[in-house]
Amino acid sequence: MISSLDQMVEKVHSMKKRHRIAVAWAQDQNTVSALARAVNDGFAEALMIGDNGAISEECRKLGVDPSVFKLLQSPDETSASKEAVSLAARGDADVVMKGLVGTDKFLKAVMDKEHGLMAPGGVMSYVCAVQLPAYHKLLFITDTAVIPFPDLEQKIAMAQYAIDMANRFGVEKPKVALIGASEKVSKHFSNSTDYAVMCKMAERGQIKNCIMDGPLDIFLACDPKSISIKGVDTPVAGDADVLVFPSLEACNPFYKGLMLFAGGELAGLIRGTTRPVVVMSRSESEKSKYYCIALSCLMA
Repeated sequence: MISSLDQMVEKVHSMKKRHRIAVAWAQDQNTVSALARAVNDGFAEALMIGDNGAISEECRKLGVDPSVFKLLQSPDETSASKEAVSLAARGDADVVMKGLVGTDKFLKAVMDKEHGLMAPGGVMSYVCAVQLPAYHKLLFITDTAVIPFPDLEQKIAMAQYAIDMANRFGVEKPKVALIGASEKVSKHFSNSTDYAVMCKMAERGQIKNCIMDGPLDIFLACDPKSISIKGVDTPVAGDADVLVFPSLEACNPFYKGLMLFAGGELAGLIRGTTRPVVVMSRSESEKSKYYCIALSCLMA
């Protein structure tokens, strides 16, 4: 089982395959640096779409030889996004990655009904693997970035995507905690009734290959001591692999708090697409982008 992000990178190395990554509007310093590292480490080929002069200048600043990349000239970020998606859609790239382009413009190309990358019946969602000094294994968290207030169908998709990702890390039957403010089903928390439905679906195998319970608070999900303190009998037992949050407003601040205050590192991807899609903030570190590139290769 992969228990750290560095072990994930080692797993990708062991696959001995170079995945082609099409980067939209690629003249971003951290993106150039992360991709140069992935290329030099032997598991990526980078198709850098954007202003070739600007990309080469960023390479010069970083001491990177531009010839390690394939540079594809594009007039603007919208065109670059469409070209990156097109390369993946026709099989000339294995992964699509956002560079300096705005997320809205990039995802518009990904979601295009005729030329995009949405899987038939897919729900666009975001799953990230988070590494924390205070937790004994990786936590898979969803949805940190895409769906503001997921309905029942979207929550089911979010959970299944996270379970599938955990499986790739060697977690055979992930423990899935459906997160709420309390462990009690209540009319005051509409998500708790969705959670009750999801738990019954998991029990019947309609949500596959997991142990699921909820609503649970973070303590019951991730702290075994809380089980005896609160006297709650849950199969997750303070040992969760996956945390499913009821809203973007709950999940996004939670994961950012882990990054800022708890020394967290992450690797994340858009799910629900036919090819892995890497979307990160333009301010994310080179290390985080490198981990996301490695994750995209693992999931490709």
